[in-house]
Amino acid sequence: MTTTVTQAIIDGFFDASNGDPFATLGMHETDLGVEIRTLLPDANRVIVIERESGKEITELDCVDDRGFFVGIIPNCRHFFVYQLQVFWGNESQIVEDPYRFHPMIDDLEQWLLSEGSMLRPYEVLGAHFMECDGVSGVNFRLWAPNARRVSIVGDFNYWDGRRHPMRFHLKSGVWELFLPKTSLGQLYKFELIDCHGNLRLKADPYAFSSQLRPDTASQVSALPNVVEMTEQRRQANQSNQSISIYEVHLGSWRRNLENNFWLDYDQIADELIPYVKEMGFTHIEFLPLSEFPFDGSWGYQPLGLYSPTSRFGSPEAFRRLVKRAHEAGINVILDWVPGHFPSDTHGLSAFDGTALYEHADPREGYHQDWNTLIYNYGRNEVKNFLSSNALYWLERFGVDGIRVDAVASMIYRDYSRAEGEWIPNQYGGRENLEAIEFLKHTNWKIHSEMAGAISIAEESTSFAGVTHPSENGGLGFNFKWNMGWMNDTLAYMQLDPIYRQYHHNKMTFGMVYQYSENFVLPLSHDEVVHGKYSLLGKMPGDTWQKFANLRAYYGYMWGYPGKKLLFMGNEFAQGREWNYEESLDWFLLDENIGGGWHKGVLKLVKDLNQIYQKNRPLFELDNSPEGFDWLVVDDAANSVFAFERRSSNGEGIIVISNFTPVPRHDYRIGVNIAGEYEEILNTDSMYYQGSNVGNFGCVVSENIESHGRENSISVSIPPLATVYLRLKSVE
Repeated sequence: MTTTVTQAIIDGFFDASNGDPFATLGMHETDLGVEIRTLLPDANRVIVIERESGKEITELDCVDDRGFFVGIIPNCRHFFVYQLQVFWGNESQIVEDPYRFHPMIDDLEQWLLSEGSMLRPYEVLGAHFMECDGVSGVNFRLWAPNARRVSIVGDFNYWDGRRHPMRFHLKSGVWELFLPKTSLGQLYKFELIDCHGNLRLKADPYAFSSQLRPDTASQVSALPNVVEMTEQRRQANQSNQSISIYEVHLGSWRRNLENNFWLDYDQIADELIPYVKEMGFTHIEFLPLSEFPFDGSWGYQPLGLYSPTSRFGSPEAFRRLVKRAHEAGINVILDWVPGHFPSDTHGLSAFDGTALYEHADPREGYHQDWNTLIYNYGRNEVKNFLSSNALYWLERFGVDGIRVDAVASMIYRDYSRAEGEWIPNQYGGRENLEAIEFLKHTNWKIHSEMAGAISIAEESTSFAGVTHPSENGGLGFNFKWNMGWMNDTLAYMQLDPIYRQYHHNKMTFGMVYQYSENFVLPLSHDEVVHGKYSLLGKMPGDTWQKFANLRAYYGYMWGYPGKKLLFMGNEFAQGREWNYEESLDWFLLDENIGGGWHKGVLKLVKDLNQIYQKNRPLFELDNSPEGFDWLVVDDAANSVFAFERRSSNGEGIIVISNFTPVPRHDYRIGVNIAGEYEEILNTDSMYYQGSNVGNFGCVVSENIESHGRENSISVSIPPLATVYLRLKSVE
């Protein structure tokens, strides 16, 4: 028969170069009637069947032996619902024709996507189960505005890019195709002919599930249901509550002892959640869990931002892990990496032949430190892709907060770049104005759509207003890691005690800027890798002194204003650096191996967490000057520090630290309130493997002036130790 379709158009399909399949395939009006055209490579017969009645309408003619079929239904002037009976040799099957379905993305959705104002673009882009004209299937959508042709390929079509080219929407740059009968778990990618004519095979940026490396396909997966925020979880995130965070790398917290392989999400939940609860931590923070190709990046170079890593199981299993934490009263924080992405060819790099997600100029788009690419935060679709991803983890998995990685690298154009290696902003400055606006927008989205969820910035500079409201010019984060405090105090602790007197200000300087932001005190994974030694390994002296130093430091940290974060293994003083390929050294808790030293630190951290949670002076006014008062700040010669923490109702706890191995007996400290003070913590207790120097349970103030105060206490401060005294009764 004759057809209006030219041989050149047909050849374009078999060359996989046709970028407008709906202009040719499916049903089309002609002068003679409705013409049906279908592309079915390697088929030898095709019959059109009326879907409702099952009646055979016509057999299509094969106009190209490679598998292009055409047929006219004479005098038919209306479109109808049909199916195709396709013969492959002697076998046949009934299939739905993807090219008979109408567009499913509407004008408003396209406008919102282009404007970057769609709150949840992951509900539109990617692969979504849906029903159209009574037929169930998966609707695939991809943003690739500069591609010449995009096809869906997968294990449902032999990974053949000729079979399912997609429809292009010029208004939004989105490609779309509804594939009937596609099922859960099937693998797919997008095959693109980019703007230069090159063939690219890309994973879905919005995939909800992905293959485990080294495989790189996306996996059809249902969008998880929303997990509603509860009042208990919301309250636990507030700045006037105790927040003690246990930072965990899921691949190395514990491993299978038989083969050193990972535990899965459910096995981790069985062991991790009871442990964290027993240790008294209020929050768990997971290192990034978005799918990533290289184990050695620990998740900090993600490519599947919407896919929980398949290393430990399915997205549903990760949801169960989070739920188990909530059932135990523990909130969950997830490390989130919107600062950069790796250049793997299946990922976002040069997605449609252009720098679609990244900057084209390497002075803006290339991270020299990490050999990664930098997102173009000024592009609406990219900003929306990222900001909505934060909301996705909070809403769809019940995560209670995000910790944003490497904020400094985002907000400064000259980050780790020499003069001439970066491009100033429009005003000639070094600030990345688009990244700053992106962070503000993301925090606005989180707080307006998921009230009670928190965002935490890992920001290593003195950039002003990180935790200030965006309406006041700030970035809108709830908390900021206090990297200055961490660096200063660790530098102090690494010194031999005899030299600490010359660096006394390293322990006190943090109070100069304490109330400029809302801080978390982090002893994170970054401090125990890459030749930095473990925390225990940083401490000077013999074995006794190393453990005593660490215990004293923890006591000082838990008493100091700011929420707490401790990386796994530090709670029992692991002696070697963290290795992401092995389990933590849990064997050290065997007293026949560790001599009780490690178990002593473990007991201390557990007690610190319990004391911290039960005493409001230690957390309620972290961000208010009324919550802190130096009692002894200038005794550099003895390396002694003392301060009082207060609550809003006047309760007080005195924290005293001695960072020399010399016990200080009859040491007088001025106090604000006269009375009896109970010793509620002593890091030198024999219970923690200390020397057991102390104050026999309590001390009573005397009417003796000291440190500018009318009353004072005389205390014994143990060597390399921190003591907490709580006001028991007022005289």
